[in-house]
Amino acid sequence: MRRNVILGAVILAWLALAPLAAGAQARAPQPLPGARDLAQEAEANAREGRPLLVLFSQHGCPWCQRVRREFLLPMSRNARYRSQVAFVQVDVDRDRPLRDFGGNATTHAAFARDYGVRLYPTVMLFGPNGERLAEPLIGFSGSDFYGAYLDERIELAGKKLRKE
Repeated sequence: MRRNVILGAVILAWLALAPLAAGAQARAPQPLPGARDLAQEAEANAREGRPLLVLFSQHGCPWCQRVRREFLLPMSRNARYRSQVAFVQVDVDRDRPLRDFGGNATTHAAFARDYGVRLYPTVMLFGPNGERLAEPLIGFSGSDFYGAYLDERIELAGKKLRKE
């Protein structure tokens, strides 16, 4: 009898906590699409006049999560921004396969090292041949002006790409 009461209490507790756990998973930071073939992605977007925005992110980096959650994910879901820029993520601490701007096989981690990325998050905007179209946005010191800095770089990169 006592065993059934304990089992019933455990089941009730689980049922009560399950929605909270599901909500926490739903709020977990979502990644941007992972970079796979930068040459193809940059070329396809450049034909549409859009630079390629690359977020260099490190797993577990709270600042990377904030930049992604507060700025890049909302921007990537906004039609106005999607018409101006394409978004991908490079995971600097992962050996995921990647094709660089020259079509060469590499990894996310090696690509980040090759571009000298040492602080996270770092946002860079690229043209079809891997040329940087704006000054990198390195680190995150707060959300006060971060959106304006992103907007400024996206606008400049788009103008350079379209040769305005």
